[in-house]
Amino acid sequence: MKKMKALTFVGFLAFILVLSACSSQSGGNSGDSEGEVTLTIGSWRTEDKGSYQKVIDKFNEENPDINVEFKPSKNTEYNTILNTALQSGEGPDIIHLRPYTPGIELADAGYLEPLDLEGLDQYPEETLAASKGSDDKQYGVPLNISTTQMFYNKKIFDDLGLEEPQTWDEFITLSKKIKDERITPISLGTKEGWLLSLSHGIIGPAHYGGNEFVDNITAGETDFTSDEFQSSIDAMDEIKQFFPDNYKGLGMEDIRTMFFTGDAAMFPLGSWEIEVLREMNPELELGFFPMPSAVGKEPTITTWVDGSYAINASSEHKEAAKKFLQFMTTEEFGTMFTEEFKMISAIPGIESEDELVNSLSKAVEEQSTPYMMLVHFAGGNPSTKATIETELQGMYLGERTPEEVANAVQESAKSWYEPLQ
Repeated sequence: MKKMKALTFVGFLAFILVLSACSSQSGGNSGDSEGEVTLTIGSWRTEDKGSYQKVIDKFNEENPDINVEFKPSKNTEYNTILNTALQSGEGPDIIHLRPYTPGIELADAGYLEPLDLEGLDQYPEETLAASKGSDDKQYGVPLNISTTQMFYNKKIFDDLGLEEPQTWDEFITLSKKIKDERITPISLGTKEGWLLSLSHGIIGPAHYGGNEFVDNITAGETDFTSDEFQSSIDAMDEIKQFFPDNYKGLGMEDIRTMFFTGDAAMFPLGSWEIEVLREMNPELELGFFPMPSAVGKEPTITTWVDGSYAINASSEHKEAAKKFLQFMTTEEFGTMFTEEFKMISAIPGIESEDELVNSLSKAVEEQSTPYMMLVHFAGGNPSTKATIETELQGMYLGERTPEEVANAVQESAKSWYEPLQ
């Protein structure tokens, strides 16, 4: 009998040990005490897969037990794929957030994990604001500062004896000279609406006056029917004479090709295009200039935080994900990001060996104005940003006057933006 009891007790101990081992391997929701884990990163930047692998390899030097897989989706499909997954309690562990309203809406809906990481205090408040929830908690680590400006082909400018314009009138004059030489002055098409809000983000501040107007309209002290804003829409109408002949049917791929092949002299787009253009044409001599003012102000370069990285609230590997996001706040990451992606890191003080990127960084420090429609007016349904896109498309099709465009933007903003009500 004693022997039987002893055997039973030994068996019970063995059962407890097996149960304990199984429990430690399952790991529950933390998932990070199990040893090796795999994190997935969702993004819309399909073109950056190779560069992200280099970032992951660097992270793995200190964190060999955390596998990281960068799994981007097509830019135009990313939002739908992500939102569908999140609503099902799934999705990637680490999420590349669209800036401002779209990312903040995910935080407010409870899909993101609030962050309390070392290094977040190094970012300016206006940078953190791109991924800060309505509860004032931080949900994203800012990745990069994007800029929009007028890129130009240095060879074409040199061949025609042109210099970077210092005033709006000089910009119009040089555009006419380029057109007289049977070269398309501005490579822009109106088929894709986002290109038009982006271009207005470059052209607009030259006419409404930059930061002073932004401060006034966000405070409700002026509105979109003002003379200042109306002149920015008039300017968008004025420059259509310098677009390609078939601009109404041209999209992003078309206008990029026209520029890097030398068929157009100028290209109003973002800093993310630098590496794409160089890859398409390594011989391209690429320059840029901030947009010169039409109202006696300083030239401006338009900026915003173009994405942050957040943690999925449903992730089973939150602690591992926090380690990766913590790495993204370091100077080591910021330097690597700037060199690999040829973009401006959101981490203050990071310099690049690339002359063009460094020049853009300096311009950001000295001549920055926000991409107003994205930073402040991406709310509403449809959003005010989307409204200016469709209205400008209508203007270029001859279906809207510039005055009707401005009025429609005002009505959209007034429908949801309290200071304008």
